[in-house]
Amino acid sequence: MKPRQVEVSIPLQPPGAGATPAGGRVEHPRDYVLWSLFNVLLGFGLTFFGCFCFPALIYSIKARDCKVLGDMEGARQHGTRAKVLNIICSVLLILTLLVIATFIIIAIVLTVT
Repeated sequence: MKPRQVEVSIPLQPPGAGATPAGGRVEHPRDYVLWSLFNVLLGFGLTFFGCFCFPALIYSIKARDCKVLGDMEGARQHGTRAKVLNIICSVLLILTLLVIATFIIIAIVLTVT
């Protein structure tokens, strides 16, 4: 009698983690850390709006932590919140820079004439 070899496989991932959906590629939620960091640095460096942009950085770091831990729903929620806060901070920074540039141009025009 010949011994029979049986192939045994041990799953290294939790069930469903390695499976891809029918659509193909799995889309991971975005965390927007670089955008948040840019807003905070630009906000503190130019207009002191960094304190308004800091919550976006916190939520983006939370989103990245959730994504690393595998909590995709939490990462999606924190990422969406970080995106909205980043949009608000970017608009505030652009408006502030436009106001500062306008005042500088007016000051230059008034000193020349």
